[in-house]
Amino acid sequence: MTRAPDRRGGRLSSVRAKASLGATLVVAVALVAAGLAVLLSLRSDLTDQADRQADAAAREVALDIIAEQVPGRTPYSRLELPGAEEHPVQVADEQGRLIAVSDDLEGISGTGVAAVTPVRSPAPRPTSAAQDDDGAQDDAAQDDDGAEDDHGSGNDGSGRHSGGTDDDDDPAIGAVGKPGALTTGRATVDGATGAYRFSSIEVTDTSGRTVVVHAGATLAARQSAVGTAAAAMLAGLPVLLLVVGGVTWLVTRRALRPVEGIRREMAAITASEDLSRRVPEPATHDEVARLARTTNETLTALEASVERQRRFVADASHELRSPIASLRTQLEVGDAHPELLDVPGAVADTVRLQQLAADLLLLARLDAGERPGRARFDLGDLAAGEIAVRTTDRVKVSLEPGEEPGEEPGEEPGEEPGGPGGSLEVTGSRGQLARILGNLLDNAQRHAASSVTVSVHRRAGRIVLAVADDGPGVPEAERERVFERFVRLDDARARDDGGAGLGLALARDVAHRHGGTLTVAQGPLGGARFELSLPPA
Repeated sequence: MTRAPDRRGGRLSSVRAKASLGATLVVAVALVAAGLAVLLSLRSDLTDQADRQADAAAREVALDIIAEQVPGRTPYSRLELPGAEEHPVQVADEQGRLIAVSDDLEGISGTGVAAVTPVRSPAPRPTSAAQDDDGAQDDAAQDDDGAEDDHGSGNDGSGRHSGGTDDDDDPAIGAVGKPGALTTGRATVDGATGAYRFSSIEVTDTSGRTVVVHAGATLAARQSAVGTAAAAMLAGLPVLLLVVGGVTWLVTRRALRPVEGIRREMAAITASEDLSRRVPEPATHDEVARLARTTNETLTALEASVERQRRFVADASHELRSPIASLRTQLEVGDAHPELLDVPGAVADTVRLQQLAADLLLLARLDAGERPGRARFDLGDLAAGEIAVRTTDRVKVSLEPGEEPGEEPGEEPGEEPGGPGGSLEVTGSRGQLARILGNLLDNAQRHAASSVTVSVHRRAGRIVLAVADDGPGVPEAERERVFERFVRLDDARARDDGGAGLGLALARDVAHRHGGTLTVAQGPLGGARFELSLPPA
């Protein structure tokens, strides 16, 4: 029974939704950061422009003061100042008293002079060049005295006020000082209040009087431009994010369409249990195509594994059926006719059945990934011990010195196992390696004419155990197939003589588990020569 796919979370849990949401969030953060940077840059540029305008307006008024202030003739109240809406101007003395202001200016902040109504401005004391005037200087002097009485300020005769300022810092007569620090404030003109940037500059008129000119420049253009840009960004941001999210959704859906095809086919394979089917492979060379190819390779390996398992079960059942049927027949005959009971034959069938069951169990354990032990022992001693217990073999087994035909240069022939050629110790399962040697000797006994030899030696840094016989050998074309399970090259032989075809397959699997190899070649006597090569301990 197949299980329906888990759809919890809906579309929001899909890769498309996550990719679209992630891309939208990243773009949103980038756009907000870029928008803020643009707005701040625009605001800074427009503020600098207003600063330059305020400086220019203040300097223009200062130059007008120098040009128009003829001693004893032109009071500050008659200065022609710029319009208050664009450039509100205040002219104050060094004590901060307002002496001139732009028309229509109703309120101001940010200049340090909050007044918008000028005080009565004293006229400068006449110079010797104006002594012959028709009495205007007397009126000016009276105004001077009145201003001094009203405000309590002294005059030293040169027109400078001594109200706590340092005259050394004042500009020279008829000169304009350097602009002071720029400030931001607000001004009210004709009932409308707006933001302004103010510049302050000192100027000393021709009569020697130092005044401070405060001139402003409106920030309405800055506010309008920044506001318009911010509104445009806020209006366009959702649209742009919607476009980004939609495009990402469509592109991701198109990119993941082959993945959905792979998933659908895999679900169909799981439901049908047909491992011969394959997932579609896109005609691209991207990650999805590689995923499809890897999936098909996995399905191929899985199909081969299942097929091998099926053949194994079928062959095992067939192999087990024969000795069981033979044993049953003998027991039934013995039950009906006790004098005809073949006890040795029944024992032989039981032993063969026991060996087959043990081989099948070991193969199952190896297929399950069982790792060999880590015991350390001498392979030559193991071979000598196994040969010593085989007293009933048809052909006597001889243990030859560790001499390798065709030895490499520098090697001394005729080495004894464990002799001067070096240690023959290996690491692994002693029982499993003894099983390999037993299977190789059983195979040699079935094929040998009169000779079976065993040798253990070192070669190229590895320990080599060789079993050779003088039988017909293994054809070169069959030297790999002979290691497959349930494969017997002598099909014409009786099954009882030919074995089950598991010995060599089991021996190679055990060799691989020990990090070694098991190969077959033609021996020096013309028969087969099986070589087990293992890494030294």
